Amino acid sequence: MTSDMQTPLIAKPVTSRTRHAKMMCAAIFVEPGRIELEDKPVPEVGPLDALLRITTTTICGTDIHILKGEYPVARGLTIGHEPVGIIEKLGSEVKGFREGQRVIAGAITPSGHSTACLCGCHSQDGPEERHGFKAMGGWRFGNTIDGAQAEYLLVPDAMVNLAPVPSGLTDEQVLMCPDIMSTGFSGAESGGVRIGDCVAVFAQGPIGLCATAGARLMGASRIIAVESVPERQAMARKLGADDIVDFSKGDPVAQIMQLTDGRGVDVAIEALGRQETFEAALRVLRPGGTLSSLGVYSQDLTIPLGAFSAGLGDNRIVTTLCPGGKERMRRLLQVVASGRVDLAGLVTHRFPLSQIKQAYELFAHQRDGVLKVAVTP
Repeated sequence: MTSDMQTPLIAKPVTSRTRHAKMMCAAIFVEPGRIELEDKPVPEVGPLDALLRITTTTICGTDIHILKGEYPVARGLTIGHEPVGIIEKLGSEVKGFREGQRVIAGAITPSGHSTACLCGCHSQDGPEERHGFKAMGGWRFGNTIDGAQAEYLLVPDAMVNLAPVPSGLTDEQVLMCPDIMSTGFSGAESGGVRIGDCVAVFAQGPIGLCATAGARLMGASRIIAVESVPERQAMARKLGADDIVDFSKGDPVAQIMQLTDGRGVDVAIEALGRQETFEAALRVLRPGGTLSSLGVYSQDLTIPLGAFSAGLGDNRIVTTLCPGGKERMRRLLQVVASGRVDLAGLVTHRFPLSQIKQAYELFAHQRDGVLKVAVTP
């Protein structure tokens, strides 16, 4: 990344009469290795849309895949998919919300009427196949449409995707809901974690930490967190991990099998997206156990014959894309409001949008104990 920075314009309140003339500052993908700040027009609002004035957003590991060119997006696209903001303008057909209301929208924005949605798989809303991927149609922000690392964000199908933020909660308390919390919790949900289960969570980055918290809420009686970074180990314990396996000090498979007296775990959650963690998660399963995969993989995976029990182990491998939509967001917001989980501690660094490139540099290189950064226009 280059070091030159542009000074962002401070957007004034937008009216329907002058919106076409207004500009905003946005972080756009230029080419692999380059995300730059540019001025772009404030989006026009369609009948079913909502225009949010972003108050806080963040950078996701998927954004780093985009930055590196491992997940291709269109040049000039605004990046980011984790918005907290204020409704600036509502489309003429949007009901049940009001301008000035504080809301979030999920990273996944289903339409509510596609085949995928009607089959109950809202995350896969979207018929197109892009870049060889048949999935992820519901992920639009920062993927197929402009995203949240900007002063304003256009939310499509607003009535399906906006969720009001309960009063008394800060932006940073709810910042994980649009993606990280929803994704991490879904690892435990898709894995079918039950009361009394033993669960291993491979990697305690932001998603893995949320998977740890989700497994605890689902009733797991023992959670084994695989992590080598001391700060992440401490956060994992805070969110519910009972045991820490440091992979830098020995084979994690052997350590987990020793901890479980050779039984293995009921559910293994893979939250890093690498061959070695995927394979290790498969090897620690008890007979009939479930591997719940959350990682975004940038290379082909292989399944070793022994780890897979030659296909005869009665194991399940499930994958999950972050659940979205307003009902999912409402539930996550209520979990936060109830005090049953506090994820605000995952925000370790804060940057204004004008310093988004410094934020990317820090987050991409995992320096200074970073977990998540809060970015404020």
